Order: sequence, then C-alpha cells, then structure tokens
Amino acid sequence: MKLTILGTGNATVTECYNTCFVISDNDRHFMVDGGGGNTILHQLKAAGLNWMDMRDIFVTHKHIDHLLGIIWMMRMILQNMNRGKYEGEATIYGHEEVIRILKEMAGEVLSAKEMKYIDDRLHMVVVEDGEEREIIGKKVTFFDIHSTKAKQFGFCMRLDEDEKLTCCGDEPYNELEQKYAENSTWLLHEAFCLYGQADEFKPYEKHHSTVKDACEMAADLNVENLILYHTEDKNIEHRQELYLEEGKAYYDGNLFVPDDLDVIEL
Repeated sequence: MKLTILGTGNATVTECYNTCFVISDNDRHFMVDGGGGNTILHQLKAAGLNWMDMRDIFVTHKHIDHLLGIIWMMRMILQNMNRGKYEGEATIYGHEEVIRILKEMAGEVLSAKEMKYIDDRLHMVVVEDGEEREIIGKKVTFFDIHSTKAKQFGFCMRLDEDEKLTCCGDEPYNELEQKYAENSTWLLHEAFCLYGQADEFKPYEKHHSTVKDACEMAADLNVENLILYHTEDKNIEHRQELYLEEGKAYYDGNLFVPDDLDVIEL
C-alpha cells in the first residue's frame, strides 16, 4: 500500500496545494478531500493517478479548501457518465452536512442530465460517528473529531490485523479520538506552523496546533509513524528540515514532513 500526498497546505497557501491525499492498494484507491479547486485534477495527473480511478472519496468537512475540489471531481464523473465515457460507479462519503452541501452545489452548477446519475451511479453516502465501512478491501471507521469550527470527521483504516492508519482531520487532537489514534501505525495530523513561530502565525487563535504539539501528542499516544500536513507555506523552501528539527525534540518515532506529490510506502 502507498499514500500519495496531493497537497500539504492550509486554506490560504499559494506555494503548495491544500491538504488532500490518496491511499492506494494496487489498483484500488481511497481519495480523501479535494483541495480548493480544479488543481486537484493537475495534482492527480502529476502523481501518475487517473481521476477516473478515484472510485471511493471521503470529504472530511465543508471548508472550501477541502470541498471545492470535490465539486470538480463530481463534474468530471457526472459529465463523463452522461457522455458514456465512465464505466461503473463511484462513491462519495461524508457526514450529513457535507453530503447535503455537495448535492446542493452540484445541483446549482451542473445540468439535469448530469445530476440524474447522483444516487444512481455516483452514490452520495452519509456516514455516522463510529460507522464502519469496507473501502478498498479495508475496514474503515469514521469518527467525529469534535471540531471547534465546522463539523468534521476523521477516519481509522485497519491496514491489517496489527496495523492501522488514522486521520485526525485538520484540527488539534481531541481526547475523544483516543481510541482511534492511540497505538496507530500511521497518524496524519495537522501542524499549522512551528511552535517557535506561534507568535507569528497564531495557530491557537485559528484552532490549530504546532509541530511541537502534534509531536508531543504522538509520543503520548504511542504512534509509530507521524505525518504532518496542513501547514503554512511561508517557510516552504526549508519547511521539512525546520519541522523535523523541532519535531524530533518531542517525538522519537518516524516523523514525516512531506511535500506535495510525495509518496509514502505504508
């Protein structure tokens, strides 16, 4: 299995794409979020992934840097279904608010002949807190991260009997996520900026955490591999070395600070 990072940045970045990624197991793919626009199509192509192969998509929450790229995915899927150029079906998962907004937005910007495929071949599936689904052959449990802003879900994917990958969304860890995050083989967590630059970027005012915060949390939860994303982009040229330097002072596991389009073997 592999994890392809399509974007690593927060909502307002200009030097990288917004945070989104794909988990792949051979020819099966699970896409998580879409970033803020049709650059999602460019990122997939640049990563060597065919947008048509993204048959399972999960949208964590309604913020535009996660949602708008999904509208473009819906447009591509529905238009090509209508043209007879898309075989089979696809599924988009999200909590009720996300699915409702996606349907409403698509209804406003896409044609009736395209919309007729929604819930027929493009399945819009509402998931609940704690609900389990089988996706790309793996057990996935969706959970409410108890966001302080927009309602947001994360997920925990069982990679095999002993290993799991957990995504905590793009807000600081909440202790209510413990049963999912604790002892994760892989944990994806936001790190808005360096703790040493908190006065400049003000992560706490924006309900985000720092590299130090994320690494201390991962150490406490016995996480084997920690992936940091959803960052600022002012330090992007030296982001990896700076984040690794700060993070390793608080976390002894394997720390990853990927760039856009990096691939991590799971």
